[in-house]
Amino acid sequence: MQSEDRKMRLVDTHAHYDDEAFAQDRDLLLGSALAEGGVEWVVNVGASLEGAEASAAFAQKYPAKVYAGIGIHPDDVGVFEGKETASGLRFTHPEDTMQHLRELCALSGVVCVGEIGLDYHWMVETKETQRRWFREQLSLSHELQLPINVHSRDAAQDTFDLIREHVRAGHFTGGIIHCYSGSVEMAQEYVKLGYHIGVGGVVTFKNAKVLKKVVAALPLESLVTETDCPYLAPEPNRGKRNDSRNIRYVIEEIARLKETDPEICAEALYRNACAVYRIG
Repeated sequence: MQSEDRKMRLVDTHAHYDDEAFAQDRDLLLGSALAEGGVEWVVNVGASLEGAEASAAFAQKYPAKVYAGIGIHPDDVGVFEGKETASGLRFTHPEDTMQHLRELCALSGVVCVGEIGLDYHWMVETKETQRRWFREQLSLSHELQLPINVHSRDAAQDTFDLIREHVRAGHFTGGIIHCYSGSVEMAQEYVKLGYHIGVGGVVTFKNAKVLKKVVAALPLESLVTETDCPYLAPEPNRGKRNDSRNIRYVIEEIARLKETDPEICAEALYRNACAVYRIG
């Protein structure tokens, strides 16, 4: 059976439809095309402050089709310290920025605090600054009792240590380690802490040997599907603009690695996503 013929309930736990790559057909995709392609719902995840605001707006415009993640990516945490955003927003005090996020989180359709975390690849902000505002946003998730969606690049151990610190302080809220790129052993430790591992198009790449091992080793109940669209389109669409309909290729690879039927796998992954984001 060809991929296009499979009847799967698809969900995307991490997307960026506010990206300029979707400027021409965003309303078509979110309004009808994704649903026609089998996508039940997506979570548009804020990275910048503008991204968080757009995510909240999408959740209001497309209820039950689009949910929102509200958070500041580590590359953009300078907004907490008075830096001007891309659109010219500036907050004088850190608490003003945090209060704005708190108000966005109170809107209907918001399901997580994210994407938050650490990025030591680009080093737009210092490690100290990133860790400070990761901790603060973890505290916000606990305050609001919302799960987290976590970005980690070239910062695997520090990310894990801060999340473990959060849990040991009694602040567990659950959530997803987005676009997971660490070891099998660390993934297993995240699962022990109660977190889910986000798996996207990278798992279909031939050179993604470690991620394939992670998926094979973890219980299916600990995995969720994501795209990070418009980035990281899976095979056979690698290099093209990604969107949530491509989740089916991710599911097929997960099913292959788990040695199970793709439709059974899809239903399990659907239930996992609903559980972690408390949808339905």
